[in-house]
Amino acid sequence: MPVSKTKTKQFWDKIAEKYARDPISDPESYQIKLDITREYLHPDMRVLELGCGTGTTALYHAPAVDRIDAWDLSDNMIAIAERKAKDAAICNVHFRQGDVGALAGTNELYDVVMAHSLLHLLEHRERVFDSIFTALKPGGVLVSSTACLADFSWYIRTAIPAMQMIGKAPYVGSFTQEQLIAEMAQAGFSIVHQWCPGRNKAAFLVATKAA
Repeated sequence: MPVSKTKTKQFWDKIAEKYARDPISDPESYQIKLDITREYLHPDMRVLELGCGTGTTALYHAPAVDRIDAWDLSDNMIAIAERKAKDAAICNVHFRQGDVGALAGTNELYDVVMAHSLLHLLEHRERVFDSIFTALKPGGVLVSSTACLADFSWYIRTAIPAMQMIGKAPYVGSFTQEQLIAEMAQAGFSIVHQWCPGRNKAAFLVATKAA
């Protein structure tokens, strides 16, 4: 059954403060992903991050580009991100409340789109890939980090429905990394970097739109 946007927003609004306090679960892998992403960034670029959470990744990359537009469904996540940007005196990251559906109504074109810890939370990924493809300039880059649940251990796959029943987890799609790559290819993307740090870890993919 489809999960309503209102219910999803309520879930992320509720956990925003805890999410902000919790440490990154795998800081070494996270830093590697940041470093690889930096290889695709240039000072004149305009970047979009979908599902930016509390802004950690966008704020890290801010010095490397001209502008970052960072969107998240949760108002509370955005409020925290804006506080962090103010405290760090970072002015070229522009946070806004909004979800991936807003891509269909934007005329902006981006050099890079980032979607970290997001794609497995979406019920209609194919539509999202089409929207991202349209929003990218020719030669543009999609950088993503995605939990491909169908590749995870059985105990994780079985625990998630139980957590959802008690409101401790949002919608999570189940698909393999190969299925995710096939969906990207169907939208027109070419994979140029593929890495997974280990079992039960998110798949890090960099894909490009033809120039």
